[in-house]
Amino acid sequence: MIFGSDRSELRKAYAEAWRKHRAGEPLAPLDAQIVAVVLLHPEYEMAVTGDLDQDFPGDGGRTNPFLHMGLHLGLREQIATNRPAGISAVFAALADRVGEAHTAEHHMIDCLAETLWEAQRRDRIPDEVHYLQRLRRLLA
Repeated sequence: MIFGSDRSELRKAYAEAWRKHRAGEPLAPLDAQIVAVVLLHPEYEMAVTGDLDQDFPGDGGRTNPFLHMGLHLGLREQIATNRPAGISAVFAALADRVGEAHTAEHHMIDCLAETLWEAQRRDRIPDEVHYLQRLRRLLA
């Protein structure tokens, strides 16, 4: 796990990475990854600089910015390590098809979120085979 399971701890890590970036301080590798994702989503700057205890219930079509950014980070780790095997090739092909990496990540994040939701609902580990099948359907 990147930060642990405590929501407050996780959000503080995002806020601290962004604070360091704004102050021009050196960034640890994970801080740099967080900052890169926040820079892609300027609409989430308020989340990392505001009330870190705010709830994002998901109603009304609102996205939880911390969940969304965490999915970006998780997906990027999967692509970097090619786990599940083949995900890096899917990402490269999809990014080529849609014209840029960030849009490709968003398509893939939907698959990741659905796979994680199913695993949580069934109280099982995520099914990597089914997840990769979902991702490959993006290329069909």
